[in-house]
Amino acid sequence: MSKKLDQELADAIGGSTEEDAPSSTPGLEKPLTAVPLPPRGSRSVGLLAALLVMVAGLVSLFMLGFKEAAVYATPVDTLVGAGVKPEYVGRKVRVEGELVPGTLQKRDDPCEYRFTVHGKDAAVKMDVRYPQCVIPDTFRDVPTGGVQVTVEGALTQKGDFEASLVMAKCASKYDPSTHKMKGDEKAALPVD
Repeated sequence: MSKKLDQELADAIGGSTEEDAPSSTPGLEKPLTAVPLPPRGSRSVGLLAALLVMVAGLVSLFMLGFKEAAVYATPVDTLVGAGVKPEYVGRKVRVEGELVPGTLQKRDDPCEYRFTVHGKDAAVKMDVRYPQCVIPDTFRDVPTGGVQVTVEGALTQKGDFEASLVMAKCASKYDPSTHKMKGDEKAALPVD
C-alpha cells in the first residue's frame, strides 16, 4: 500500500515515476547535497571579533554611561573654598561638614529646611536648602555645635546647595575621662 501511495504522490507532484525517485528518500526528486562550510579558522576569527566588539561596548557603557550617576564625596572646604567650581555645578555631590549653630530653619509652605554648614575651616560656609518635610532624628540644632552632617545633592551657580538627602552623624556620648556615657544619670544611681 505504501508503494501505491508513493506512486500517486509522485504523479501528483510532477509526473515522475518510481524508478526516477531514489529509493532512500521516497517522494523527493533530487537527493540532498551538503552545503560547503567555510574553513574552520575564519569562523573562529569572526566569532572572536564579535565577542571583542561586545566586550568593548560593555566597557564603554560602564565608563561613559554611568559617569553622570557617580556621586563625588568632598568636604565643604574643597567644594566652595575658593568660590564655586564649575565642575561641581549641577553634578550630584556628597558634602560633609558641621552644622552652624542657630542656622536650622523650617518653612511650612512649601515644606523645606534651610541651614548652613561649614568645613574644618569655620570661615568657609555653604547654605543648604532641603525641600523635604522630614529630617533625621539625630539632626538637631545644638547651641554648642558639633553636629556633623552629610548632605547629598547638587551645587547651584550661586553657590547654594540643593540637597536631596540629609544624613546626620550621631555624636559620641562616651566620655573617656569618666568612662561613662554623657547624660546617663541612671548609671550613677545605686542598685538595690
